[in-house]
Formats: sequence, structure tokens, C-alpha cells
Amino acid sequence: MELNNNRWALLLLFPVFLAFFAKAEKLPNQLVVYKAPKGALLNDDYTVAVRLIGEKKWQPIPSHLIKVDEVRNAKHHIESSSMAYFDFKGEVEVSITFNKGKVNKARVRPLSYGIEPTVKDNTLTFKLGRPRNLSVEVNGDIFHNLLLFANPMVENKPDRKDPNVIFFDAGIHELGEKGFSVPSNKTVYIDGGAILRGQLKIQNVENVNVIGRGMVEHTVKMGVHISSAKHILVEGIFATQCATGGSDNVIIRNVKSVSYYGWGDGMNVFASNNVLFDGVFCRNSDDCTTVYATRKGFEGGCKNIRMENSTLWADVAHPVFIGIHGNAEKPDTIEDVFYKNIDILDHKEAQLDYQGCLAINAGDNNLIRNVHFENIRIEDFRQGQLVNLRIFFNEKYCKAPGRGIENIVFKDVSYNGSGGELSMISGYDSERKVKNVVFQNLRINGRLITDDMSDKPKWYKTGDMARVYIGEHVENVTFIP
Repeated sequence: MELNNNRWALLLLFPVFLAFFAKAEKLPNQLVVYKAPKGALLNDDYTVAVRLIGEKKWQPIPSHLIKVDEVRNAKHHIESSSMAYFDFKGEVEVSITFNKGKVNKARVRPLSYGIEPTVKDNTLTFKLGRPRNLSVEVNGDIFHNLLLFANPMVENKPDRKDPNVIFFDAGIHELGEKGFSVPSNKTVYIDGGAILRGQLKIQNVENVNVIGRGMVEHTVKMGVHISSAKHILVEGIFATQCATGGSDNVIIRNVKSVSYYGWGDGMNVFASNNVLFDGVFCRNSDDCTTVYATRKGFEGGCKNIRMENSTLWADVAHPVFIGIHGNAEKPDTIEDVFYKNIDILDHKEAQLDYQGCLAINAGDNNLIRNVHFENIRIEDFRQGQLVNLRIFFNEKYCKAPGRGIENIVFKDVSYNGSGGELSMISGYDSERKVKNVVFQNLRINGRLITDDMSDKPKWYKTGDMARVYIGEHVENVTFIP
């Protein structure tokens, strides 16, 4: 009988235990904001604040000046935009006040996140329950918008007493024209209130970590340069560009790249293997992310390059570009390249030779094979093509056409918009072909494109329904559910 009484006591206390543990799960909620150091370049277009859900006090966040490139009438115009960031765990509410006039409409992108802001007067608010890299746009203006980077909390912050740790504390750090070269076996920690004026160089080294929430200032071209290096991690920081050449085993996670000048590619890969991009954000004045073979003194092909959980915005050229550069005399291979869970916010390119949100252009006798795109969401872009697969001889950049493009998969790719021009799939000659291309579950404005779609006339190619021109020297292109 006593045992039964104890059992009933435990059952009665069970809801209390649940309430206790539910409360305990909420206790770790955290929010970290960073002050801008004296001398930082700021922009007063927006006033930004954040608070944990349940708290009354708003915490202000500085709005940094960044620049972006708008092409109008074939000329480049540099525009001033804004960027703000914070770290959190749990759930927060964000307040953004537009200081330049009335808010008639506002949107938060990527649209796939489904964030609908509440607008009152000239202030908009919304909640976040997980880290996000966002573009906040008022009255349809994409060139004077706010990029808001809601980061996860920094984990495993290094001990500043460790002799293998290099700390950049809050403040402005003048690195000079030569920049800062990171030695092997070191961890560089960049505080969220730190701004580096100079390039970070990770060259001819191994076992290097660069982590934190600070930035390489927006005026520094090629903010992070990784070359001839092994076992590298770059995580959480902001820079104009982050390129990887001649390297192996590189992870670039939650890095934000925004550029505004000519040749402002975001995240290049040259002649490297085993490179992972995870959760990156790129808004660039040239290609957002590229995979090239021999180029800029780096020799060889590329293998096992992966990008996932990321957001791309190309103000010029391609969001994704593979294959134009290589070694025509000693041919290279680019293979096993994978893109998954990507949002493409924009693509703007008037030159027909350089269009394509998802572009594979084989030049310099390159063979490109085993490229997989999965769960790619493409929003309405201004000008360009959805896909562009070509073997070509671009005399401006190549010494020969490519050898081939083989085994390409587009799975769960969607495009919603009206800015797309005619996409292209084209080989070069009978020896240099595009082979084995699969579109699985391709949706254009919600419409599923398949070889057996009911409204396709029998005399049409399926590519006609998707506005994809399938040219000569192309074999085995299929559209399946």
C-alpha cells in the first residue's frame, strides 16, 4: 500500500517536473550585441534594436555602412547600404525604424523563410526563433536596404591566455597594406566589436581557425585570402571576399561577403579539394561563388566542393559559376560538386555570355562532371537565365573549349518570377558534349515541368515548356517528377 501511495505521489508531481524542465529549457536564452568602435563607418538610414522575447528593454545595434553595385545602362553605380548583426539563442524580436521617410511596404528575404514584418508608422518588427541572414527592404529599394545577420552564439570561445590564440579585441585594428599573415596552428579570434583594416592572409599554413563576429572592413578588397593551406576553418565573420586557392580541407561557415567594386567575386575556389561552405551569405559585384581549375598560379582540378544552407545575391554576373578556367595544355577535371538548400535572391547580367543563376561553362579543356543541385529556391531576378550549361571557347578567358559536361542533376529547383531570359544547354562539337542532365521536380512559377506533363504538345520539347534551349551536341536531357 505504501508503494502505491508513493506511485500516486510521483504521478501527482509529474506535471510539476514537466513544468520545471520546460522552464529550464528556456533559461539559456541569450542575446549579445556589439558596440561600434570609434571611427567605424556607419549609416543612419535605419535604427535597429533587438530584445529577447519576454523582456521590455530594447538593445540598440549599430548600423554599419556597406556599399553595393547597381548597374544602370551598362554603367556601375556604387550605392550606400546598411549592415547590422547580433548573436542570440532562443527567440528575439527585432525592431527596424526607417529614418528616411514613410514605410509604404516592407519585406524580409529570403522569402522562403516566411517572415512577415508588422509595420507601424516608419517602424517594422518581426520575431526570430533561429539564426538567419536576412535582407530587409523598404518600399522595394534593394540598393539602400539593411542586411541583418542574426548569428548563433559563439561556442567554444578560445582562452586569450593560450599562446596559440591571437585576439583582436573590440576596436579598429590597422593591419597596413601587407595585411596580417596567420601562422600555422593558430586560432584567430575577432571580437564582434572589432574591425580589421587590412587583409587576413592564410597562406602556406595548416591547422588555422579564424572565428568570431567581427569584420574585415568593407573598404578592404579580398578581405580573406586562403592559399596553399590545409585544415582551415573561417567562421562567423564579415568580409568583402573570401577566396580559396590550392588548398585542401577548408570549411567556411556563416561568413558574410559583400562587395561593390570590379571583379568582386565573393567566394572563389581555385584548384582546391574538400571545401565546404555552410550557411554563408554572398551579395557581390561579380560571381557569388565559383569553382575553377588552374588559375592565378594555382594548378590542378577541383574535387568535393560543397555549399549548403546559404544565400546568394549577384548584383553582377552569376550566383553560381563553374568551370571556365583551367589548363588547356594539361587538362583539368572539376568533379563532385554539390549545392544544397540555397536561396538565390537576385541575378543581374546583361551580357549574354555571362548569364545563368546556375551556370556551368566548360573552357580550357576542362571536364566537369558529377555536379548536383538540390533544394534551390530562386526568387524573381532582374535579368539573366535560370540555367546555363555550355561548352564554349571564350577567347577572352580561355585558350580552348572545354572537354565535356557530364552527369548534372537539378533536383527540387524552383523559380518564381518573370525576369528570366532563355536558358541554354549547348555542347561544342561531336567530341565535346553535354551529357546526362536530369531535372527532377523542376517548378517554374509553381508549374511542374516533366517530360510527360499533360499540357505539353507532343511536338514540343520539354525544354520549350521551361524556356530552356537544348542545342546541338547534347545527349540525354530528362525532366522527371
